[in-house]
Amino acid sequence: QVKLVVSGGGLVKPGGSLRLSCVASGTIFRFDAMGWYRQAPGKQRELVAAITGGGSRNYADSVKGRFTISRDNAKNTVYLQMNSLKPEDTAVYYCNARSGTMSSWGQGTQITVSS
Repeated sequence: QVKLVVSGGGLVKPGGSLRLSCVASGTIFRFDAMGWYRQAPGKQRELVAAITGGGSRNYADSVKGRFTISRDNAKNTVYLQMNSLKPEDTAVYYCNARSGTMSSWGQGTQITVSS
C-alpha cells in the first residue's frame, strides 16, 4: 500500500519547460519501477517514461530527447523534466510505482501546452 503525491502541473507555452515530482510514502520495500503516464482527451492512457530499479530508462518515442526521468531513492521520489513542450503534450499526467505485483497510482495533474 503506497501513496503517491504528484506536484508540478500547470499551463505552459509551446517550447517551455515544466518539472513534475512524485513522492512515494507508506509501506515500501522496494520499487521495481516508477514511471509517468499521460492521458490526452479522447485517447487511452500511455506510458511516457519509466525508470527501473536497475536504473534503465524507457521513453515514449514522442518524448525522446525532450523529457528526462530521474529518481532520488533516498527520498522515494521520481521526477519528470519536460523540455521543448508541444501542444500535443497536453494531457493529464499520472505517476505510477510498481513493486512486485502491486501497482500504485498518484493523482492526475493537468499539463496544458498552449499559446
